[in-house]
Amino acid sequence: MENTDDKPRKQRGQRTDVKLTVSEPAELMAFLIANLPHKNRNNIKSLLGNKQILIDGKVFTQFNHPLKPGQIVTVAANRAPQTSQYRGLTILYEDQSLIVINKQAGLLSMATNKERDRTAYGILSEYTKKENPKNKIFIIHRLDRETSGVMMFAKSEKVQRLMQESWNATTKERTYVALVEGVPEPPQGTITSYLRESKALIVYSSQNPDTGQLSITNYTVMKAGNGYALLELELETGRKNQIRVHMQDIGHPVAGDEKYGAETDPIGRLGLHAEVLAFEHPITGAPMRFEAPVPKSFLALVKVSEQE
Repeated sequence: MENTDDKPRKQRGQRTDVKLTVSEPAELMAFLIANLPHKNRNNIKSLLGNKQILIDGKVFTQFNHPLKPGQIVTVAANRAPQTSQYRGLTILYEDQSLIVINKQAGLLSMATNKERDRTAYGILSEYTKKENPKNKIFIIHRLDRETSGVMMFAKSEKVQRLMQESWNATTKERTYVALVEGVPEPPQGTITSYLRESKALIVYSSQNPDTGQLSITNYTVMKAGNGYALLELELETGRKNQIRVHMQDIGHPVAGDEKYGAETDPIGRLGLHAEVLAFEHPITGAPMRFEAPVPKSFLALVKVSEQE
């Protein structure tokens, strides 16, 4: 167990984060006590309670969380900002470069020529301007209006460009959960096609590499019941409407997705949720991972009684 920082330099009055590498299995509290000799158990409990302890970029507050060799434990210099909730979104994380949110279904990512409704971009733009009227935000990627889950914005054009240009290399995990009609067979598989968009804004698949962008979706059936299945989907590419088209391709459209073949709307919304987004921080290179819980309505629909 060692400190990976070579006593980082700091300006007078400025505190810096401390990064510690785990070299052997241990519980979080024991690890922190061993590596922070200047702090007692109560000090460490305060750090945990203030969300100042991160493991591989994600906040943990449970003192007995098991650690594995190779993980990086960060002791943040400053208390984490309170999770802020607005109508339609919750801010999960914010620093000088990024804002990460959990977007609710029904909220546009940003305005279009046709639609000028309240958007995630607009809400966050207002939020950042309260601190400084000159502040701006920049969209990195989009979620469809009826898709919920983890979404990220940049606080500068530089960060936006860094993230977009290196998206495939720096995005480590992009996991969605989909509620689909029927139960796919086999229960695990990969869908590969070339996607293109028609003039009518309908995206469709082709097996011709010359007619579209390569798109790869890996799926696993997690639960099934009541004529529906809950799938975990890992994206190897991030194309517009990729999941929706690929689910239609295998004959199991996303519930509520009339545009791409669904015949039912059991939960009154599109059954698609961005559950996990993990990436390298564009400035610090630190591993970041964010998760938005699967909506209860998804789980309730596939819940099967014990008698079945």
